[in-house]
Amino acid sequence: MIPRPKPGMADFLRILLVGDCMLGRGVDQALRQHKPDFPWGNTLPIFHEADLRLCNLECVISDRGEPWSEYEKVFHFRSAARNVAALGAAGINLVSLANNHVLDYGYEALREMLKILDRVGIAHSGAGVDMEEATRVARVDIHGWRLGLLAFTDNEPPWEATSQRPGVFYAPVSLDDRRARHLIEIVRNSRDLDLLIASAHWGSNWGYAPPAEHIALAHALIDAGADVIFGHSSHVFRGIEYYRDRPILYGTGNFVDDYAVDPVERNDESFTFLIHCDQNGRVTMELRPTRIGSCQARIASPDEAQEIVAKMQKLCADLGAATEWDPVQQCLNVSPPEARSSSM
Repeated sequence: MIPRPKPGMADFLRILLVGDCMLGRGVDQALRQHKPDFPWGNTLPIFHEADLRLCNLECVISDRGEPWSEYEKVFHFRSAARNVAALGAAGINLVSLANNHVLDYGYEALREMLKILDRVGIAHSGAGVDMEEATRVARVDIHGWRLGLLAFTDNEPPWEATSQRPGVFYAPVSLDDRRARHLIEIVRNSRDLDLLIASAHWGSNWGYAPPAEHIALAHALIDAGADVIFGHSSHVFRGIEYYRDRPILYGTGNFVDDYAVDPVERNDESFTFLIHCDQNGRVTMELRPTRIGSCQARIASPDEAQEIVAKMQKLCADLGAATEWDPVQQCLNVSPPEARSSSM
C-alpha cells in the first residue's frame, strides 16, 4: 500500500519496533522494586523519537489464571496486571499477542489482559475471545495516517481461536494451507489503510537464517498489500530483506527478558528498529544495537555495538539489503539496494 496524501497527513511517520518483550518471572519481580520504566533501561529516549511504538508481548499481563496444564509446557510467563504501566512508560501504542505464551495462564488470564489493554488504550492483534477478534486488524490513526497491525503465529496449534473458544490467530507457514490463505486475504482486504504491518511469530527459537517457507509467505503478504513484515519468535535477530521496496524483518530477537544467555547464538543481542515512512512510499530503517542485562534492555556499548552490527550487516547483505553504519549517531541505516530502488 502506498499512502494517498490527504489534508492533515504528516509528510512522514516514524514507527519503532522491538522484538520479544517478556515481562514475567524475573522482570515481574524486578518491577515490584522499581518504577514501571525499569525494563527499558536507557533505551527510552529512542522510544520517544517515534510517533508509534510496537512490540511482541511475550507473556500475559494478568493477576488471574493457573499455569496451562492441558498438555506439558515447560515455561509459563505472566506479569502482574499493574505492569501494564511498563508498556505505558515506553509509550507503546500497539502489541502483538499472537505467540506461544499469551495463554500460559489459561483463558481467564487472556480475557483479563484484553480488558486491561483496552482500558489503557493499547491496541492489539493476534489473540481474542474468539476467532473474529483474534484475526482482526488493529487500527490506529496518528498524524493523519491510518495504520494497521495484523498478527499471527504458527506456534501452539491447540491454541487456535475458534468461534466458540478464545485463542490466537494460528496460521501455518505454508501457502497451501487454508489458514495462510485466509491471512493473505485479510491483508488484501485492508487496502483502505495507509500502512499495514504484518506481525509473524513464526518458526523455531534459534538460527540466524530465515527458512525458505518464511521468505515465500513474507513475499506473498507484501504482494497482497502489507508494508512491513515484523517477524519474531527466534531468540536471535535475523537479517532484513527488502522485497518490492518493503522491509521484511525475519527475526527481531529478544528485547527484554530474564533468560539464560546462549554463548554462541547470543539471545541477549538485538536492536531498536526505527522505521521511516514517507508519503512517496519510501521505507527506510535505523537500527540501534541493544543488549539485555539484569532484566533490563540497554543500548550496547561501542565495543558491543561493533560486534552486533557486523553480524547484522552480513545477514542483511546475504538478503540483498544495503546497510551503512553511522558512528556518530551509533545507528545502522538499512535501505533497499539502489539497483532495486531505481528499477521500481
